This record gives sequence, C-alpha cells and structure tokens, in this order.
Amino acid sequence: MTLDALHIQLSACRRCADAGYFIGSTPIFSGHAGAVFMTVGQAPGRHEAEVTHRPFSGPAGRRLFRWLAQAGFDEAEFRATQAMTAITRCYPGPHPAGRGDRVPTRAEQAFCAPWLEAELALINPRVLIPIGGLAIGRFLGDEKSSAALRMTECIGEQFERDGRIIIPLPHPSDASQWFNAAENKARLERALEILAELREALLVG
Repeated sequence: MTLDALHIQLSACRRCADAGYFIGSTPIFSGHAGAVFMTVGQAPGRHEAEVTHRPFSGPAGRRLFRWLAQAGFDEAEFRATQAMTAITRCYPGPHPAGRGDRVPTRAEQAFCAPWLEAELALINPRVLIPIGGLAIGRFLGDEKSSAALRMTECIGEQFERDGRIIIPLPHPSDASQWFNAAENKARLERALEILAELREALLVG
C-alpha cells in the first residue's frame, strides 16, 4: 500500500463516530514517503479542524515552528518534505470544563493506533518527535508520561526505540506553562540543540 492510499482510507474512517464519540472534523494528517523526521502530536485542534485542515497550524503550531526554526528547520520546507501526524487524527472537541481541547480517550487512541502504525511502517522516519505528554507516553512508556516531574526526565534527552531516535518536546499550547520555567526552558533548548545536530547529520551532511 502507498501512503496516498492509506490516507484515502483514513479519510473515510468512522471508527470513533460509530462508537459514539464526537468527531469535529475529517481526519487530519501530513506525511511524505521518505521523511526523515516525523512529529507526533496529541490531536488536531479547533483551528486545524475548521480552518487550515493541516497539523500544527494554529497558535500552538506557530510556537512549535519557532522552536524548530531554532534547530534550523524552515516551516515550508519541513511541511513539504517531512511528516506531521498525531496520536488521534480528528478534532476531539472542547474540554468539558472549557480548558482547551478534550484529551482523546484510551478508546479513541486505540481506534486510531492502526493508522499511526501504518504511517510509521510506510514512512519509516529516522527521528520521531513526540510532542506533549500523550505522544511522549506512547513512544517512551508510562514512566515518561505527561506529569511535569517526569517530563523533566525526558525533555532534552535522546532515546532510541525500535531503531528510531526519539527527541521529545513539550506541548507548545498556550495552556501549557511547563516550558516557561527557567530550568525547563534550558531542557527545551537542549532538545532543540539535539534536533539541530540531527538535522545537520541526516539532512545536510
């Protein structure tokens, strides 16, 4: 199967809707065969679902690409040549308490997991960049979950799983203040330095 064929199938997916979950958009994804770097977020936000229909293109995306620019990545080139996906692909709706977006349930994550696994197999990225606690937990296990103290153990570090390099980043949402603390800002800076080194080694050198 090609990546385009996979994404046609994904566009028609109704697993969550058929199970009774709110679905605020058609699935959102952006991937290129042969991509070396792949970002993996939590889920599309309202802006992505209603306006742009592409990953990380709202306020959080602008902050993310400011970070990636520090590592030497140009946004247009990154979007054109690399891959951006998420644990779940549909906007999950607002948080019931009004605090940002609702976190996808374990069931929703399970419904979407085969799509992520298929993308990983077809794209076969060398470097994964999980963004935020949900994605970090998916690739680094429960011990590297979204709790702030545990994020201090993994942001700014380099891991390897199944032959892939993993460089976790905090979520760039305005709702997250984790990266504003001085010590955490230093961890983020180190993560971006590692990404710059990997970009130089894998894309430039």
